[in-house]
Amino acid sequence: MKKLSLMLSVAFLATSFALAQQPQAQGDQDKLVEIVRNATQQYRDVSNAKDYTPVLGCVSGSDHGAMGVHYVNLNLLDGPIDPAHPQALIYEPQLNGEMKLVGVEFIILASALPANSAPEVEGHLMNYIDYPNRYGLPGPFFELHVWAWRDSPLGPFVDWNNHVTCAHE
Repeated sequence: MKKLSLMLSVAFLATSFALAQQPQAQGDQDKLVEIVRNATQQYRDVSNAKDYTPVLGCVSGSDHGAMGVHYVNLNLLDGPIDPAHPQALIYEPQLNGEMKLVGVEFIILASALPANSAPEVEGHLMNYIDYPNRYGLPGPFFELHVWAWRDSPLGPFVDWNNHVTCAHE
């Protein structure tokens, strides 16, 4: 009986610890989303994105939702990763022809980093994309999407957003 009681106590403490960690994780997510929103406020008007060039057209998936149109600042692809200066702004085409800012993407070429790097943005690990890649980038790279201006049902850091569409491209 003592053994069962000890096991239940340990399980309770572990569960309590895990639940106590949840608000911190949400706070970290909110922090990066807030940084991105503050840094990209001026880009809500696409005409202010003069240092960014649209690439690839509107990116969508048949079963993943969409990403939107990526406007990329090619001068930032070699880094550094700065949460206030994303490499790409992501816009969703609107029915009236306007472009609506929905998120950003942080991108850094693997060749710009020391070997075996694991880059991150405000504690969020970036995803590794191998070469050749469908984006036409020279070599492998790391990326992280942040859906700062459009909620995503799967969270703010997933690649695809089911609330974004390319239907009005």
